[in-house]
Amino acid sequence: MKENIHPDYHDITVIMTDGTEFVTRSTYGKKGDKLHLDVDPKVHPAWTGMHRLVDRGGQLDKFNKRFAGLTGKKEAKAEAPAEKIKLTTTASDAKKKKKEKA
Repeated sequence: MKENIHPDYHDITVIMTDGTEFVTRSTYGKKGDKLHLDVDPKVHPAWTGMHRLVDRGGQLDKFNKRFAGLTGKKEAKAEAPAEKIKLTTTASDAKKKKKEKA
């Protein structure tokens, strides 16, 4: 193997969004550096499920209304347009709810 071509692999401290820390080995920065995370599994919507988009009158309803005449069914009466509701929560809201449960 060639000499001096690999990056330095050393200990760093990772600080998560809630302030917890852990030590790991990485090529990031210099020995003893701290890596502050903006998004981690404790606050990311993919893991928490807190960010949701609710769609009333979705694609299936639109399809059924459009092609109702092809199946021999009577056409549905005209209804009010579907509304979209967007529910969002922030990381601080999630923390507050977690504290309330405890």
